[in-house]
Amino acid sequence: MSDCYVGIDIGTSGVKVIAADRAGAIIASESESFDFDRPRPGWTETPPNRWWDATVKATRRLTDSLGPTRIAAAGLSGQMHGSVFLDAAALANATRGPVNALAPAIMWNDQRTEPQRAAIERTLGGRRHCVEASGCPSLCGLTAPKLLWQRENQPDIAARVAGICLPKDWIALRLTGAFATDVGDASGTMLLNPATRDWNDQTLSALAIKSSILPDVLESGAIAGCVTAWASETTGLPEGTPIIIGSGDNQAAAIGAGVVEPGEPLVIVGTSGVVLAPSVEPNADLAADTPGRLNLFCDATGRQDAPGKWVLSGCMLSAAGSLEWARAVLAPDVPFDQLVAEAAEAPPGADGLVFLPYLTGERTPIPDPDARGAWIGLTRSHTRAHLVRAVLEGVSFGLAQIMGIVRDVTGPTARVRLTGGGAKSRLWRQILADAFDTPVAPLEADEGSAIGAAAMAAFGVNAFDSMQSLTAAWVRVAPSTNPRPSEAFQQTRAVYDRLYTDLQPAFAALSATQRPAAEETAS
Repeated sequence: MSDCYVGIDIGTSGVKVIAADRAGAIIASESESFDFDRPRPGWTETPPNRWWDATVKATRRLTDSLGPTRIAAAGLSGQMHGSVFLDAAALANATRGPVNALAPAIMWNDQRTEPQRAAIERTLGGRRHCVEASGCPSLCGLTAPKLLWQRENQPDIAARVAGICLPKDWIALRLTGAFATDVGDASGTMLLNPATRDWNDQTLSALAIKSSILPDVLESGAIAGCVTAWASETTGLPEGTPIIIGSGDNQAAAIGAGVVEPGEPLVIVGTSGVVLAPSVEPNADLAADTPGRLNLFCDATGRQDAPGKWVLSGCMLSAAGSLEWARAVLAPDVPFDQLVAEAAEAPPGADGLVFLPYLTGERTPIPDPDARGAWIGLTRSHTRAHLVRAVLEGVSFGLAQIMGIVRDVTGPTARVRLTGGGAKSRLWRQILADAFDTPVAPLEADEGSAIGAAAMAAFGVNAFDSMQSLTAAWVRVAPSTNPRPSEAFQQTRAVYDRLYTDLQPAFAALSATQRPAAEETAS
C-alpha cells in the first residue's frame, strides 16, 4: 500500500484539498467554494462553520476517491489574519459535533478597525516601535486591531472569549481538539515576536490582551494532534492521522513554489497579490522614512526539532480579486478566459486607460483603508477589452511597486517565480514581466498553497530530512516569460505611480461620505 500526503487549504472563497504521493505528484484533488459576507462598506467576514462545512465536503470526496492509498499525514494552510472568537464550550466541544463561534470571523481584507489600528500604533510608541516589536506596522487587516475592535464594539461577546484562532487553526481544532497555531500565521497577528518565534509578552501587556486566549505556537511542520474518532467519521480522514499545523497561505505557497532560500522572490497572484522574499535573519524593514513597508513573518520551513527562518512580504489587497470584481460588474456571464482573450486585443498601456486596484482599501505600498478603486482616463473609444486590460496592468503596476521595495531591501532579482490563478494566464505573465522588467517563471504544476500544505505534511512526519530536499524533489519550474515593455506601457506605469498621491484627498473625502451610509445600514 502506497502512502500519500494531504494538503487542506482554507482560501478566501473556497477550500482546496489535494493528495500527493512521495514524489509530489497529485493523485487526487477536490474543492468546495463558499462566499464571504460584506455587511457594510469596508467590512468582510465569514461564519467559521462555512469553512468547516466546505472542508468536510471536499475531504470526504477526496478520501472516498483514494481507495487503498494510505494517508500518512495531512497539513493545513489558510488565509491569514482572520479572527475566530470562541468561548470555553466551543474549545471543549470542538470535536464532538456542531460548534458555533461567538461571532463571524473578521477577515484579512476587512478595514473596519482604523481607530483601533491607530490606537495600537500610539500605545506601542509609533510605527517604528510596532515594526520592531512585531515585524509589522499596525495595519487594519491584522488580528490585534480586530481584538480591540471587538472589545470596544461587542463587549458582551468579548467578555465570553476564551480563545481566538486563525482560519486554518479552526480546522485543526475541529480535527484534533488541539488549540494551536504556527509561527507563520501567528506572525500576522502583531502579537508575535518573529525573532523569538513566540508571543510578545510586552505587546500583550500594553494592549491588555490575555495570553490565555491565544493558542500554543508551533513550528509549521509540527504535529498539532491526530484526527479524532468524531472528526474521522465526519471527514473521512482516518482516525489517528497526524495533522501538521501548517502555515498561512502565503508561506505555504512559497513552499509549494520551492521558494525556501534567498535569491528568487515569489509573486502570488491570488485574490490578493503578494510579493515574498526569504530571509535567513529576522531583519525587519526599518527604512528610515517609512519603516514596515514590508512585513517580517516567520517562514514555514521548520518543524519542532529544527526552527525555520523568515520571509519579508508585501501584500496588495485586490489582485485577481480585481479581475473577479470587474467580471462581476462588466460581464458576469462571460468566462474569464474570454475576457482575458479580449484584453489581449487591446494594446499595452490600454490606450491611456489606468486602473487603480484599491477596491478594499490598500495595505502595500500604501497602508490606507480609505484608498478607492478607479478607472482613470476613460473615453468613448475605450471598450470592454481596454477596461479588462487596464485591470491586469493596474494590478501588475501595484505588484511592481512592492517588488521595488523588496529590491531596495534584498538587492537585485534575476528572476521571479509566479503562483496563483493569475499566473496561469499567458497575457498576465507577460504584463507582470514587463512591469517588473524581469523574467517571470510559473510552475509546471501549480497547486498553490494546497501543495505547500501537503509538503509540510510530508516534512512533518519525516518523509524528508529538510524542506530544501523536499522542494527539490517536488517542484518544477516552467520556462520563463521575458520582459518586453513598450513605451506606451511605461508611460502608463509612470502615470499610475503618481495617481494615488494626486487622488488621496479625494479618496479620504469619498470615504467619509460612505461611513454614515454604513451606519444607517447597520441600524
